[in-house]
This record gives sequence, C-alpha cells and structure tokens, in this order.
Amino acid sequence: MDATCRLPRALARPDLMEWTQQTQQAREWFESLRDRICAEFEAIEREAGSDASFDYQAWDRETDDGSDGGGGVRGQMKGKVFEKVGVNVSTVSGEFSPQFAGQVNGASEEHPEFTATGISLVAHMANPHVPAVHMNTRFLTTQAAWFGGGADLNPPIEYAEDTDAFHARLRAACAAHNPTYYDRFKKWADDYFFIPHRNKHRGVGGIFYDHLECPDVAAFERNFAFTRDVGEAFFDSFPAIVRKRMGQEWSEEDKAAQKEWRGLYVEFNLVYDRGTLFGLKTGGNIDAILMSLPPEVTWS
Repeated sequence: MDATCRLPRALARPDLMEWTQQTQQAREWFESLRDRICAEFEAIEREAGSDASFDYQAWDRETDDGSDGGGGVRGQMKGKVFEKVGVNVSTVSGEFSPQFAGQVNGASEEHPEFTATGISLVAHMANPHVPAVHMNTRFLTTQAAWFGGGADLNPPIEYAEDTDAFHARLRAACAAHNPTYYDRFKKWADDYFFIPHRNKHRGVGGIFYDHLECPDVAAFERNFAFTRDVGEAFFDSFPAIVRKRMGQEWSEEDKAAQKEWRGLYVEFNLVYDRGTLFGLKTGGNIDAILMSLPPEVTWS
C-alpha cells in the first residue's frame, strides 16, 4: 500500500524524542495489524463469493499555523459479508485547545502538546446474525505517556456461545499479563458502553482500558506487549465468529431488528464516545471519525 501516515515532528519537551521513537514503534505495530485484519476480512469476502476490497484514503491533519500535524490512512470496505467496515490508523501531533487540554491525562493549558497514534476499527455486518464489532488501541504522549484501548462485541441477535468465545479470548490475553486485568477491564467496558438515557448497554461488552502509563522504557515494553495481545485476541476471535454465522439464514424481521438495534450504536457514539470527542477536538479527519456509524439504521 502506497499511502502511509507520517511520523509527527518532535515537539519542545526535552525527552520527547525518546517518546517519538516509541510512538513510531506503536505506529508500525498498528499499521501491521491493520494490514493483517484487512487481508483477513477480504479473504472472508472471497469465501462468500464477493470481490469487495478495501479502499484506502490518506489524509493530513490540518493545523492553524500550517505546521506538520501528522495524518492517517482510512480504509473502508462495503461487501457481501461486511455491509460497512472501516479500519483507520492515524499518527498525529499538535496542541490541545485550552478548553480541552485539562480533560486529557498529562496535559494542561501550560503544556498542551501531544502525540497520538492508534488503530480504530468498526464493522457493521450484512447478516443480522453476525455481530457488529469495535476495536481500538492507541498510544498517547503528553507530559505523560500511556496505552489504552479494548474491543467489544455488539450483536443485534445475541448467541451466548459467541459472546463466551469472544470474552474467553480476551480473558486469556489479560491473564498472560496481570490476573486482575480481565475483571477490571471487563467492568470498565460494561460501565463505559452503557447508554444512560436508554438504560441499556450498547452490546455484550469486552474489555476497555486506559492510562496504562509508561514512565520508563520497561513500563512501555510491558504495556505495549499487552496492547499487542489485545489486538491478537481480536484477530483470533472475531473472524471465527463471522465465518460461523455469515451463511445463516435471516428474515426481514431479523433485519428490521438489526436496524433498530443500530440506533443504540449511533446514539452512544454521537453522545458519549470519548474517541469521537477526541477526534473532533484534535482536528481529525471527519470521515474517519464518523466511519463508526452504520449504513442503515431505524428508530422506532
């Protein structure tokens, strides 16, 4: 693929060059994971008799002063199995607005500088029996540096065995690093992906974590290894669920239920999602930020 993100410029912090190098490490991993996921999703389309493939578009982050703010690559595919799937990788830098800086770990009005790199994926499926899914992992630096992310399953029609398989793989990834991670991060996902005005969860959860801080190289390597394993857990579990369900017969009633369920997804992402807010507040690509929205949705 010719389109690539640009590594952000070094900022004024004396130790930022070290973190910029680690930002590059994280970026390379996110890009490699993107390439593997997109290839796997295209392979699933081929298995279904479709020639759909990802369309990639590079974008640059615009800054007020014309400096290099980084950018990203947005990949999107619409096929027979994946009604709409977006896989984005971005690597950006700059300064938060004074109003937003105080809401971000390690940033302030006095120190608004940041770098951020991450992968974000949302898949909405044609077959109502195949769950939608979200996965995002990221590395940010301000006056602090940390990893965050997670993955969660969003079935319009739930199958307990699929939910159990998805969670089991995430549980194994967590257990390899810290025996408390799964319970902590599952609860965080349950609390985070809740829609108060509907008194409902968006889906059947997964894990969500943030602020795994990296004050030194050892902590960076440890938290980076965990973040990679979260990506591997997603890669191992979700395509298997898709292949299991994508040929299942569905009715118009099933499709109607899927479209109505998608309303919950839209409401959460536009009202509560922190990633949407972060992208809008940092001058991200609007199409990439809103790629999480489903292609067809209804409200009762």
